[in-house]
Amino acid sequence: MQLIDWIILVSTLLLIVVYGTIKTRGAKSSLDYIKAGNQAKWWTIGLSVMATQASAITFLSTPGQAFHDGMGFIQFYFGIPLAIIIVCMVFIPIYHKLKVYTAYEYLESRFDLKTRTLTALLFLIQRSLSAGITIFAPAIILSSVLGWDLTTLNIILGLLVIIYTVSGGTKAVNYTQKYQMGIIFIGLLICLAVIINLLPENINFRNAIDIAGANSKLEVLNFSFDLENRYTIWSGLIGGTFLMMSYFGTDQSQVQRYLSGKSLKEMQLGMIFNGILKIPMQFFILFIGVMVFVFYQFNSSPINFNPQSISTVNNSTYEKDYNNLQNELNNIFNEKQHQINNYLSGNYDAKYGLSELELKEKKLRLEAKNLIALASQEKNIKVETNDKDYVFITFILENLPKGLIGLLLAVILSAAMSSTSSEINALATTTAIDIYKRNKKNVTDDQLVKSTKFFTFLWGMIAIGIACVAYLADNLIQLVNIIGSIFYGNVLGIFLIAFFFKFIKSNAIFYAAIITQIIIIYGWYNDWMPFLWLNVFGCIVVITISSLLQLAQKN
Repeated sequence: MQLIDWIILVSTLLLIVVYGTIKTRGAKSSLDYIKAGNQAKWWTIGLSVMATQASAITFLSTPGQAFHDGMGFIQFYFGIPLAIIIVCMVFIPIYHKLKVYTAYEYLESRFDLKTRTLTALLFLIQRSLSAGITIFAPAIILSSVLGWDLTTLNIILGLLVIIYTVSGGTKAVNYTQKYQMGIIFIGLLICLAVIINLLPENINFRNAIDIAGANSKLEVLNFSFDLENRYTIWSGLIGGTFLMMSYFGTDQSQVQRYLSGKSLKEMQLGMIFNGILKIPMQFFILFIGVMVFVFYQFNSSPINFNPQSISTVNNSTYEKDYNNLQNELNNIFNEKQHQINNYLSGNYDAKYGLSELELKEKKLRLEAKNLIALASQEKNIKVETNDKDYVFITFILENLPKGLIGLLLAVILSAAMSSTSSEINALATTTAIDIYKRNKKNVTDDQLVKSTKFFTFLWGMIAIGIACVAYLADNLIQLVNIIGSIFYGNVLGIFLIAFFFKFIKSNAIFYAAIITQIIIIYGWYNDWMPFLWLNVFGCIVVITISSLLQLAQKN
């Protein structure tokens, strides 16, 4: 990185922290601090909701997902429109009518205190884990860029978010997220333009699309009923709807964004605005990953993008085998040039040759992962063999011109800060309202504000702690969604019972929720089904068990 990159990166992050702190300092009442005085406009709500969901993980992992597997991941988001409609018609009007501070307050009026507390605790567990991952993800980026200690970076990034979130509460989160989303959109547009500009002079945008299509990277829809396929149109429409309905309707990190709205209409418009833009934004980010793939059809790539992999394999008994795989990949790269030229010249049979070479390349990359794993065992160190999270950052660091590297890093870190601030803000609010205030008598408004600030700081430190012990799964964006899916189906079922199953009472739902959570965790651990289906499964199980328990009580 050059000096100009450092100036852009550091100045962007500091401006966000300073702006958020100064603009929103002095929130005296709990209404101002927790619900931003109920003054948020619909566009602020919509951008804030998007920024909360679009963490650094989105911009770090999603392009890598597309690089390896194509556009099929977009099916994950197909449930958003239906989920938004249900949330706007059912959830938001109830929350607005009751003037709640958290989603879980409603559950006490419908059931009892123990059900409200249990649901709040499920949220706190799930969201605190996710908050740690949203700090951990960008820390990986900077550690690979700077060679700094990962733990130190986790602490620095976490503290930056804590400063303005503690100072201004929900209003600080809302204010900063509007500008963070602006930085993100500008950075992504510039990045796509640069990628296309970096392609050979004889390759235009249409040619790039043709090459991506010939390598099966533009296949969006998968109608398979095979549960082994994580991303199909069915898992997206059904499992995705349940996941997104739970996320937008019951997760306080999202609920708190629209509870700050000026009116019911502003809340609903904000969510609709998010629903309209979310899928195109994710499509665009995936498309950038596909264009990175096209770029590497004309530029050689490492067989594994994780920089630790090479250092791990070097001076191990597997170094020669790993280098042989890299040489084979280079040979495939040369063969691809010939096939691409044939394909673009009108010989469409070359598409089959490209497909075969792509399969060979995937096989080589899998063999490389196995060698990295063996080398790490030999050296008794832990190294992540999956490199999806390193593809985009490697491209940025090695190919973007100076200045733009700093901008793209600022995009990713801005996303991390926006998402983390929403999460610890929601964790603090839930702790203060649903645990502290509800179980402590005669809490004054001033005490509530001070306790919420303390809990914001506390949850920020806990998130930093989780980030320091985090590890990579298949890739980061999947890890966050897996964590959510373990809890979301159960929580969604609790709320749906509260709304629509009036005959079910407090004891039945309380014990059903505990039993369901145990079943889901056991099923996830034993890999019963792809994680998206856990949302549907959990919701159905808690409704079924609570119904049976209620009927048994009547008998």
